[in-house]
Amino acid sequence: RRARGRHARQRCHVLWLVGLGCVPRLTTTAWKVGAAADRVGVRFEGPALDRVPGRASAEVPSEGVLRGAVQVPASGVPVVFLADHPVTGGYPVVAVLTGRACDLAAQLVPGQPVRLRLLGTP
Repeated sequence: RRARGRHARQRCHVLWLVGLGCVPRLTTTAWKVGAAADRVGVRFEGPALDRVPGRASAEVPSEGVLRGAVQVPASGVPVVFLADHPVTGGYPVVAVLTGRACDLAAQLVPGQPVRLRLLGTP
């Protein structure tokens, strides 16, 4: 099915800023929970996801975000929004955690290793 309206714009923002290689890198990288982890979100530590050359510091128009949204800020290191997340965000959202994964993410502590995987993969 083809995305229309707002969903199509979001997909374009993601591709325009981070490109198609972002999701495989997101799911194959061994991330570590950074010191910036609280009820608002969890900032990972690890290698930066590549952004499209020339657009490394670009942002997208602020859009509503969900609990569990995985944003890629200009640093290229993902941030997962949790219970007290802001209602809008200006970075591309490359994935959204399931409700169960959000509950587990809320229990992460700084320094803990984390792996993200696509729904339906082992």
